[in-house]
Order: sequence, then structure tokens, then C-alpha cells
Amino acid sequence: MLPRIAIPLTAAFLSLASLPAAAQAPAGNADAAKNKVSMCIGCHGIGGYKTAYPDVYHVPRISGQHPTYIVNALRAYKTGERSHPSMKGIAASLSDQDMADLAAYYGAQK
Repeated sequence: MLPRIAIPLTAAFLSLASLPAAAQAPAGNADAAKNKVSMCIGCHGIGGYKTAYPDVYHVPRISGQHPTYIVNALRAYKTGERSHPSMKGIAASLSDQDMADLAAYYGAQK
């Protein structure tokens, strides 16, 4: 049987272990994103929108999407892990703070 202190110590250690990753990600500000959404809304704000570049495909709506997913997707476009040309160009211009702000804004939409 583990001593009573083992469980709280393990929980504290696991919490501290996650701090470096959390410290790297800035907090998103949905209000700050209101001046940044113009580059997104033209495609992602239109229900049923399809684009023809580089191929015809359905553009996903991102309103209500989980903020972490949005940040991860934008980072993947910026690093080249995802390859859509328009999104790569847009993501390349975004700072980590911009990504967090946009994610907070769209994550709060329904």
C-alpha cells in the first residue's frame, strides 16, 4: 500500500511537468482577434463555401471549433506539416499570439 502522501505528490509532480508546455502557449484574447479575423472570414465564415484553389473542395467552418485544434492546425500550416497553399501563406504571417487570439475568437463562436 502506498503512503497517503504518494498520491498528492504524484499529482503535484505531474502538474509541474506540464508547466513548460503551458508556458509556451500564449493565452488567447477573443477581443483582440476581432481586428484579425478579416483574413479568415472570407472563406471560413460562409456556410457551404467551396473554393477552386488549388482544387475544388469544401471549406470547413471553424466557428465553435476547439481552440487547441485551431492553434495546432495553424502551426501545422506554418511549419509545412499541412500543405494548403492559401493557409500556409496566411499562417506564415501569424505570430503565436495571433494564433491564440484567433483560436479564442472562433472557439467562442457557435
